[in-house]
Amino acid sequence: MFLSVIIPTCNAADWLEEQLRALAGQTRLPDEILVVDSASTDATPEIAGRFPQVRFMGISRRDFDHGATRTLAAQAARGDILVFLTQDAIPADNSALARLTAPLADARIAVAYGRQLPHTNATPFAAHLRLFNYPDRPEAPRCFADRKRLGLHTVFCSNSFAAYRREALEAAGFFPERLLFGEDSFTVAKMLKLGYCVQYIPGALVFHSHNYRLVDEVKRYFDTGAFHAEARELLQPFGAATGAGRRFVLSELRYLLAQGLYHLLPASLVRNACKFVAYQLGRQARHLPLALVTRLSLRPSWWQGRS
Repeated sequence: MFLSVIIPTCNAADWLEEQLRALAGQTRLPDEILVVDSASTDATPEIAGRFPQVRFMGISRRDFDHGATRTLAAQAARGDILVFLTQDAIPADNSALARLTAPLADARIAVAYGRQLPHTNATPFAAHLRLFNYPDRPEAPRCFADRKRLGLHTVFCSNSFAAYRREALEAAGFFPERLLFGEDSFTVAKMLKLGYCVQYIPGALVFHSHNYRLVDEVKRYFDTGAFHAEARELLQPFGAATGAGRRFVLSELRYLLAQGLYHLLPASLVRNACKFVAYQLGRQARHLPLALVTRLSLRPSWWQGRS
């Protein structure tokens, strides 16, 4: 099968050369790499031009949209299998693509996503988040029938490192336009309703983590809550996220204790309390003053465009 790797970029010079070199060393080489760049002002275009397998597409920064831009790239790509990477996700070894795409040989599997490892400079909070969301244990494919057992986790996926079967992505209508957040989970939910399944592959590894400040985490959780409210009709059959939240808090506390980081326990409690409040506010975003919403969101322009 023809394999296309798609990388949306914006000022990606700090990571792109390392990422493209890692892709060039894979045991399963991409048949094409499509870099979709949002008007970078750094060396991103020059770096991409050094790699003959890269096809470069430029778009204006104001036209970038998490779902629509990925749809544009997917429709321009030639692959039967479409692998999406974010610009700061670096394959951890030379088998990452082979392992990620292998499950798509099963016609039931529409999408597979890999394990994200924390970067070496990750804070304890960033490292735990990756360990919690991407454990080192295999999972059975998750299908629509699993929603009663797994709740909202059934549709969990990350376009930071995910492979899609093109025909299934087309059947789901590609990615949604003008969605605030979560275009990957939204699309997986549609695929599961169509009878496909999603597979987590812990042996397919990339380095990808962010050292979020508290204000960044508050904004992310606000947007997550808003996404869950915006996509309520689609996500309703999959249940709520409250159980996962409790498990995360307890897991983080255990992690800090195991690492001997006792001084971070108060910060953990404060951070998680703030994230809980932000998530609940996000679910009520449509009823809040626009001035407040734009201060709480990572994407204030999205809300201004909807007012």
